[in-house]
Amino acid sequence: MRLLNQIPKKVGTRPISVEASPFDDLASAYDAWFEGEGKLTFTIEVRAFQEVLSSLPKPWLEVGVGSGRFAQALGIEAGVDPSVKLLEMARRRGITVFLGRGEQELFDEKSFGTVFLIVTLCFVDSPPDVLKEAYRILVPGGKIVLGLVLRETPWGKLYEQKKKQGHRFYKYATFYRYDEVVKLLEQAGFLIEQVISTLFQKPGKVEGMELPQRGYSSSGGFTVIVAGKYASEGEVRQRDQGTEQS
Repeated sequence: MRLLNQIPKKVGTRPISVEASPFDDLASAYDAWFEGEGKLTFTIEVRAFQEVLSSLPKPWLEVGVGSGRFAQALGIEAGVDPSVKLLEMARRRGITVFLGRGEQELFDEKSFGTVFLIVTLCFVDSPPDVLKEAYRILVPGGKIVLGLVLRETPWGKLYEQKKKQGHRFYKYATFYRYDEVVKLLEQAGFLIEQVISTLFQKPGKVEGMELPQRGYSSSGGFTVIVAGKYASEGEVRQRDQGTEQS
């Protein structure tokens, strides 16, 4: 059930400029993956997110909502994406959508309880800026939830290879190691609370449903990280200033 009444009323009010997304031309092919070869993989990943949903404060926002597949499956009320074509699909799936990029100041401070970035961090131009903006729009004690294919995993290694070969999707991606993501979150002021690993079946050999496991495993192809906003904004600014001076 959509909790649309919980979406902040003063959101998306700032005028923005968004360049055309390369995913506008790839929207149909991207969305078709969820019904074709990626159907079981998607189901396994959704099951991993379900392990943490009950602990996440509302309202929810997905940055990089794409065609709204995950948002619809998880009950995420609102989403942001730079692709007009993908947002049209997300809107048809019942998501309240906003055109924009994760680093743009689209929303008021402290507007959301949880921000999701599901297979999004690898496609943004500046992960630190996107995480900084997520921190700004979260309420104190709010959560950020990442869904990631990490570079050192079997799936990450495959996607890295496809990237080098100029794959139509993965050529735009930059994959990160688990320790790099942890550092990015900590620098943005977040503290990691939960980690879930899943997709232990090898690429091209996903034949049955899996149950997720607690903790990080480099053998899992998909990782869910939940982190909380606990550091004060002043502490984050002081840390940033100290980093610049060193």
